[in-house]
Amino acid sequence: MPDPWMPGAEILDIGDHAPMDGGVAKAIAHITWDRNATKRKPQDLVPYANLRSYFSGGGKASAPHLLWDPFTGRLVQFLPANSRSKSLADRAGGTRTNRAGAVVIQIESLFFPHCRVGSRVYERLVDTPCKGWPEINAWVRSWGVPDRWPLGRPTDYRSRRDEGIWRTTAGWYGHSQVPENTHQDPGSWPVFVPAAGTSGQPPKSPAAQKLAYAPFPGVQFFRRNPDSPLITAMGHRLVAEGCSTYRSGPGPRWTEADRQSYAAWQRKLGYRGDEADGWPGQASWNALKVPRR
Repeated sequence: MPDPWMPGAEILDIGDHAPMDGGVAKAIAHITWDRNATKRKPQDLVPYANLRSYFSGGGKASAPHLLWDPFTGRLVQFLPANSRSKSLADRAGGTRTNRAGAVVIQIESLFFPHCRVGSRVYERLVDTPCKGWPEINAWVRSWGVPDRWPLGRPTDYRSRRDEGIWRTTAGWYGHSQVPENTHQDPGSWPVFVPAAGTSGQPPKSPAAQKLAYAPFPGVQFFRRNPDSPLITAMGHRLVAEGCSTYRSGPGPRWTEADRQSYAAWQRKLGYRGDEADGWPGQASWNALKVPRR
């Protein structure tokens, strides 16, 4: 049986456990959205300790399973996976949203749009380091939640709800996709991390993986039209992923064919609109796993 308490997370059991209703396994993606900041007026991120205290104290009535700090990887768990949590609105007489599945694992990411951490402002969750996400993804997967978004991976703050899909289809849902709920979060969410060993090869240690793949060189690297072996390596990975628009190459110089091919990769990951403009970002680059050259 999977571990009801996520390995590596701080356990802060608030009690009041309650059974699930059964059915397909689900996970719900939330952001805490503690402040309403704007691009012109960003605000400092709320301290992790404040939310930890809130969900274990006065905010118990809306506690999730996990509180996740994507900047540091800190995690605290308030309820076991096989108990319902309370982060979803649940209208009397309707679907019991917090219990509507074998599990309905709920993750609150400490984030709001245009939050400031140090000297940097973050508009989207996927722009953060997303530390701890691979471990969360693996633990949720161990509970039978498949790596898919039945109503589409969130890429903006629009809502899309379909109660029929919600009732019958296992997978990940944004808060904005749950029946009876009016919230528009999470706005974005990191891409799934392939399960260790799915390539048929022995899984590498985290240190070995870090050495194997090229780190993200930054957006400005690509905008300078570089001539680099890294562009060739990236292009070969795009070809392998079925995202090629190349007529020659790829590489070593960055061209419009590289940008169009990378846009196809972003669309494959679920990005849309301006998020699929072909300019590499941290999250999509990490998912591409470009070999170090």
